[in-house]
Amino acid sequence: MSNESDLSRIGISLPKNLLDRFDEILECRGYSSRSEGGIRDAIRNYITYYKWMSDVTGERQGVITMVYDHEHRGLLQVLTEIQHDYLNVIQSSLHSHVSHDRCVEIILLRGGDGKIIKDIAERLMSQKGGVESVKLTTIPIEE
Repeated sequence: MSNESDLSRIGISLPKNLLDRFDEILECRGYSSRSEGGIRDAIRNYITYYKWMSDVTGERQGVITMVYDHEHRGLLQVLTEIQHDYLNVIQSSLHSHVSHDRCVEIILLRGGDGKIIKDIAERLMSQKGGVESVKLTTIPIEE
């Protein structure tokens, strides 16, 4: 069985601006190297978030927070179509312009099946071009 002391080497390519921002955060947090802290922590957090997302079941109230470039060709239409597919779950949305090109959208959801809420978030996340981030937060609805 493998543990964290069994190391594997990987190589990745990143846009310079993304790597520069990552390095700034690592410096602020006091990490000695990219791999020692930042990348390992980021991967651990991603795994934890994925596991947490896998457990979204039952009746849920949720919020999706999304940041995207509204100038990206065709993106607004796709995002609108996705939301229209779930009119029975989406209660409300709030759209705000961060800058000329960037927008933040907050979508309030409530559904009898957490899987549907998770599906909405995953469909929004899968829109690579123009979507910077999508974050889902849910809580179970207790009777």
